Amino acid sequence: MNEYFMNKALEEAKKAYDIGEIPVGAIIVKEGKLIGRGFNQKEATHDATMHAEMAAIREACAHLNSWRLTGCTLFVTLEPCAMCAGALVNARIDHLVIGTKDPKTGACGSIFDIVNEPKLNHQITVETGILEEECSQMLKDFFKELRKNK
Repeated sequence: MNEYFMNKALEEAKKAYDIGEIPVGAIIVKEGKLIGRGFNQKEATHDATMHAEMAAIREACAHLNSWRLTGCTLFVTLEPCAMCAGALVNARIDHLVIGTKDPKTGACGSIFDIVNEPKLNHQITVETGILEEECSQMLKDFFKELRKNK
């Protein structure tokens, strides 16, 4: 089931890739149903907060008519940054499934571990490496193409 939903997150990442954004995609699932989706749109919207996770959180909250996303799982192709990790904690996401880690800005175990900080009022179970090669390769291809076109 994790691979099925990570493939949905990869579909979102491809949308970002196709418009020249860093290809990160995220979806939120509750009780087996997709209730939120998003992809990076910082460049298109000129909004630093338009990360894939933030867009998926907004859509899931609207779907549930609640800011609390308890009982939900977020699938994301790249480990969330500090902003997104904080938003996941604040939204009370229960489970986080990550495609590939981010050794430069990852805040769910790589650089920081915000989602499991014991001083915070909520912690999130984390699973990594789901379709890791596919998630990593899309990012590598994007940056290779970006460097080539400069």
